[in-house]
Amino acid sequence: MATSKAASAATSAPSACEKPGAPSAYRTEHQRDVVNRLKRIEGQVRGLIDMVESGRPCEDVAQQMSAARKAMEKTFYRMMACTVMEAVTSSESEVETFREVERSTRILEKYA
Repeated sequence: MATSKAASAATSAPSACEKPGAPSAYRTEHQRDVVNRLKRIEGQVRGLIDMVESGRPCEDVAQQMSAARKAMEKTFYRMMACTVMEAVTSSESEVETFREVERSTRILEKYA
């Protein structure tokens, strides 16, 4: 039951790339993409738990962990691409665009 609450909270929460004044269709598309990716990763992690509990070989588990980690990284970069697109499409001036792209770059440097 906790999983369905988390899933519904994720779909009703503001988009990962939501920004005031941005086109809602753009936010909705990227929100749906990020949420779908996270749900697939959630399934991969559940599969990993099953693999460990059933005593599968470490190499098999490691391979699946690697796949889940890469999926999470791709989701992170997809979200960050959304942030950059928002900066480019919704900034009112070139200076503001530069600041927003620079902010996105700092986020990438910090978390990537």
